[in-house]
Amino acid sequence: MSDEKFRSLLDESYQWPDYYEFKFIIKTDDREQILKHLDAHKFTILERPSEKGNYVSISARKLMKSTDEVIEVYKSMSGIKGLISL
Repeated sequence: MSDEKFRSLLDESYQWPDYYEFKFIIKTDDREQILKHLDAHKFTILERPSEKGNYVSISARKLMKSTDEVIEVYKSMSGIKGLISL
């Protein structure tokens, strides 16, 4: 999905400020990379391991001020190898 389409969907779906929930999947061995980043920004975090324990699903919720702030979080996470953003 393009940045502009995603921006448009966020603008249509939310009235800022509002809570936004990010969802990520990453290999269990690499989870500290994402948790360190999310903890620094004071997200409320929920982790769920996969059935075999190879992966972990991470939900992170926070009061966001704007669409731009949401997009910046996704961009800052894009450098984490193996991260799947939902």
